[in-house]
Amino acid sequence: ASVDNWLELQTTAQLAEQSSAPIRIMLRVTPGIECHTHEYIQTGHLDSKFGFDPEQLDAVFEFVSQQPKLNCIGLHAHIGSQIFELQPHTDLPGVMTQWLLQAKQYGISITELDVGGGLGIRYTQTDDPPSIEQWVQTVSKGIEAACQTHNLPLPKLIAEPGRSLIGSACITAYTVGSSKTVPGIRTYIAVDGGMSDNPRPITYQSSYEAIIANRLSAPATQTVTVAGKHCESGDIVIKDISLPEAMAGDTLVVMATGAYNYSMASNYNRVPRPAAVIVQDGSASLILQRETYDDLIQYDCIPDHLISHDHTH
Repeated sequence: ASVDNWLELQTTAQLAEQSSAPIRIMLRVTPGIECHTHEYIQTGHLDSKFGFDPEQLDAVFEFVSQQPKLNCIGLHAHIGSQIFELQPHTDLPGVMTQWLLQAKQYGISITELDVGGGLGIRYTQTDDPPSIEQWVQTVSKGIEAACQTHNLPLPKLIAEPGRSLIGSACITAYTVGSSKTVPGIRTYIAVDGGMSDNPRPITYQSSYEAIIANRLSAPATQTVTVAGKHCESGDIVIKDISLPEAMAGDTLVVMATGAYNYSMASNYNRVPRPAAVIVQDGSASLILQRETYDDLIQYDCIPDHLISHDHTH
């Protein structure tokens, strides 16, 4: 179990007392490392809701050392998400190694370190994230050097690559609908999705690239803003993108939608979630069925006292 706070730790300790075998836990600690990303997905700075504060660690380790049914095998940290810099990942090993030394003072032998993830991907042409190989080298060599400095055995290293593996593996295909030109300001084109299938633009002001998939060779002749179908002015899929002149019925494909899209999708405005297919060697197979309106109301119910039993009207 990954333990994030005092309530979880105390509850786990109580459950462990009833267990025949010790419960293995990892402790999540806030590393106090700032990184340049959207404030909503910064998780490693000190003012964060995640993890134990470093100032609490002595008390945490003392408590754990007094719980014979808790086997603290590891420490966990996460500095954020969609990070392009390597420096925060360079700093993390040194911080976590200090925690290893601190745990050792309480007789706790840490054998695993979970360094989280956070490696960004290229959503637009101006994004320049490190490669997975660079990230792995930075973290693993940092841990190795820090452990050698303090004469500590190398721990098992755990990482959470998440977005960097799956983000670029998916696209979202929308159908273009209406368009609207506001003279001297901008042209909007509407699509049949938006914030219910991709809440990242309205939540994090995220940017994407897109193409008109059914006319790939057509030159980009206009700058448009791609608007979602929901009744929110902020439901903008992409703002000010150069595209060929879009027509109703065109297929607009948005790139790199494999991470934090379907997992964050909703039924806002009672919009059904889209289907998903997996494509390999020119063939496509359904992996998620398209939701129907019947799916949307399957859990709705009307209390008996609101149902009229008077059939005379």
